[in-house]
Amino acid sequence: MNKKKWKFTPLQIAAHLGSLIPLALMLWDIANGNLGIDPIRNFTLRTGKTALVLLLLSLACTPVNTLFKFKQVLKLRRPFGVYSFLYASIHFAIFIGLDYAFSWALIQDALLEKRYAIVGLITGLILLALAITSTIGWQRRLKKNWKKLHKLAYLSGLLAVIHYIWLVKQGVLDPWYFAAILLILLSLRLPAIKKAIASLRAKKMQKTAR
Repeated sequence: MNKKKWKFTPLQIAAHLGSLIPLALMLWDIANGNLGIDPIRNFTLRTGKTALVLLLLSLACTPVNTLFKFKQVLKLRRPFGVYSFLYASIHFAIFIGLDYAFSWALIQDALLEKRYAIVGLITGLILLALAITSTIGWQRRLKKNWKKLHKLAYLSGLLAVIHYIWLVKQGVLDPWYFAAILLILLSLRLPAIKKAIASLRAKKMQKTAR
């Protein structure tokens, strides 16, 4: 019986290692007592921000291929998305476990009173659905519906940015940088933009051929 060989490109290995570095740094800080003045808020923001960065990297893979015809990057969509869910899960665990001590009454009040909490919960549920169905087996089961479901990744990105904007204090610009990046990624998915890019590439190839 032939054993299936798992082959990873250097780009894939770099993506996996890069995705795990923030977690390793957080574990290092915990082990060495580098928790800061407000450790719960510190790790809440770090895990949430890392989840958002990885989600945007996952969403950027298709536009990068559209712009540069770099197909290898398409293999990074799933790992970036799964790692985004990992950090989002840790983010949620800190929220319910450390911030609210697993008190359902307090968590319920937070979801009803704090708009960023309910948006964050919806984002997490979308990421959960995407992570569970990210395998080839689920792709075969869902068939055409798989692509429809995974288009929710852009909705999760939008909700994650809104969650971040509502979570931090006014005047903090970081969430708006992420919003700008997401807007660019969404724009590159528009048929008119994709058609314009293809047209420019065709003209460039014609000039090169001359």
